[in-house]
Parts: sequence; C-alpha cells; structure tokens
Amino acid sequence: MGSVATLLLLRHGRTTANADGGLAGRQPVELDDTGRAQASAVGERLRGLPLAAVVTSPLVRCRQTLELALPQAAPTVDEGLIECGYGSWEGQPLKKLAKEPLWPVVQQHPSAVVFPDGEAMAAMAARAVATVRSWDARITAEHGPEAVWLACSHGDVIKAIVADALGVHLDLFQRIVADPASVTAIRYTPLRPFLLRLNDTGGGLAGLVPPSRRRRRRATRPAESDAAVGGGAGAGR
Repeated sequence: MGSVATLLLLRHGRTTANADGGLAGRQPVELDDTGRAQASAVGERLRGLPLAAVVTSPLVRCRQTLELALPQAAPTVDEGLIECGYGSWEGQPLKKLAKEPLWPVVQQHPSAVVFPDGEAMAAMAARAVATVRSWDARITAEHGPEAVWLACSHGDVIKAIVADALGVHLDLFQRIVADPASVTAIRYTPLRPFLLRLNDTGGGLAGLVPPSRRRRRRATRPAESDAAVGGGAGAGR
C-alpha cells in the first residue's frame, strides 16, 4: 500500500453550535474553547508529518482549526469539502429537528434525503468523494507515492468519504463516527481504498508515513491493492 499517497481527513474542532446542540450547517460558527484546545492538541500529533498539501473547507471553523493546528501551513480552500447544505434546517436545535418527519429518513435512508431548500445527501457524498479522489491523484502524481496530505472538513462529509472507501452504501454511513478534531486516514490504490485509521483522537501518527522506496524494494510484497491476509505486520514494519 506504499505506492500511493496517504490522505488524512481532519474534522474541525468543537464549535459553539456543537456545544449548544445545534446544526451549524454552512453558518459561520466558530470554535469554542474546547474546540480550540482540540485543534492545538491535534497540531501536536500532526507536527513533523511531511504534508505535501493541506486542503480545507471554506467554512471558518475549519480554517480556525488549521490556524491552530498547522500555523505554518498555507491551506488551499476547496468548495468540494464544504459542509452539507442543510437548507432551512441550519441553525435549528437538533432536539427540535428530531421531531421532523424527515429525521428518521436522515437516520435510516440518507441517500433519499434532500434537505428543505438545501442539498441532497447523495449529492454531498458524490462531490466530497470526487474532491478527495481528484486531489489524491494529483498529489500522488506531483509528489510521489510517499506523499501525505491533509483535508479538513466536516462530520457528515468525512463519514460519506469513509463509506465510499469501505464500499458501503450511503444508507449505512450513519454507523460511522467522526468526532471533532479526529483524524481518519485513507489510501486509494488502483483496485480499492484502504481505511487505515478511523476517528482517531489520540496517539502518534508517524506510522502513517509510507516506508521509503528502498525499504519497499528490500521486502517482498504482494500487489499494492491486496489486503494483508491475517492482518499484516502493521504500518511501522
């Protein structure tokens, strides 16, 4: 799996809307004190990783997260990573939305959901997956297979990208969790993606950097798109 780039998906830190139980959507909500602390903490975990690119949703909570986590970075804004457009649901308390007839559909059949005056969840998933796959191919071509890059986005966006990587239907994506300031790692290979980490909120990340080409040549490895039978020796071997 070392001959393709590695994508790190970073969810923004906790916001005032998260803390208050509201649905922020595309509103300009900012990180709260906990979110700022989370962003600084994940920055310690990311420090030292050779990030070939940093890409972000245009929303302020993602940009604030990166300013704290990676102050030396110059993120590229990509609209493809923006939060789902929840339309008239934005700014509403979740406990109120839970009483809406659309709520159980969001929970059990999200591929059919089009938010009032907003975006279809299927459309959100399609543009998010297309965005990260396009960036991944470009970064691999420009920086080589040892490249690691980061995209900062939102919970439902990250969950949709993970569902695609796992090959599961969007209707199952509510089973996936992406906490604030969590890191999820994916490698796209010619035959299939590999989910390396999911909702990771602690510990070192150095093991996600692929081994050097010299180390790979010394080892006898199966095709890059093959899963390691028995689980393999881990990223550090």
